[in-house]
Amino acid sequence: MIPPATDDHNHFPGLSRIGALLADPGRAAMLWALMDGSARPAGELTMIAGLSPSAASAHLARLTDGGLLALEVRGRHRYFRIATPEIAASIEALANVAQVSAPQRAAPRPARTVPLEMRYARTCYDHMAGELSVQVFERMLARGLLTQHGASLEATAQGAVRFADWGIDLSAQKSRRRRFACTCPDWSVRRPHLGGALGAALLDAWSAHGWVERAERPRILRITPAGHRHFDAFLAE
Repeated sequence: MIPPATDDHNHFPGLSRIGALLADPGRAAMLWALMDGSARPAGELTMIAGLSPSAASAHLARLTDGGLLALEVRGRHRYFRIATPEIAASIEALANVAQVSAPQRAAPRPARTVPLEMRYARTCYDHMAGELSVQVFERMLARGLLTQHGASLEATAQGAVRFADWGIDLSAQKSRRRRFACTCPDWSVRRPHLGGALGAALLDAWSAHGWVERAERPRILRITPAGHRHFDAFLAE
């Protein structure tokens, strides 16, 4: 989680500090580039943000000191990644807020600027997001595989059987040092998809079964022909 802090005016702890970190376009570009769960070298993030090396270094230091990024040193190179899955989920949620609060235009921009394949299936840090993910999550709830209590989720006995069929050990996921399962706002559909340790395990399992593949473009997921058959059958149950 983002470490707490108190600002000078006793507002919600740390909110203004985090807002300031996200407000700069260069820092926002770096964070968004890391939303596929990867660790990228400083030089690559510098080019993505369109900054000078000195400016990028200062921005990366601020993001790391602020707890949004984690630094990995590999030999002579520095790699950066989003610090925790919870921070990644928060960034995705803010993207959803930005989408909802954007002023209406005669010609909606998302249809032109957001690739269709990204809206259909993409990574949200370490789990699957997009239209298909939202549909699958809603079907899980409708079929009683999951129960929802606010933003938290729990697997039912019926759900445990289905998840085991997919190769997921629920006990192992619950023992991880992160939230087991939670809703994550989806900016492309404006309805939640499944996040948390269970969401990450599902993406790993579906990839192992050959139903989902990572495309060459960052964050975009490709659903294979076998995957389309599987998901179509699941959604029709």
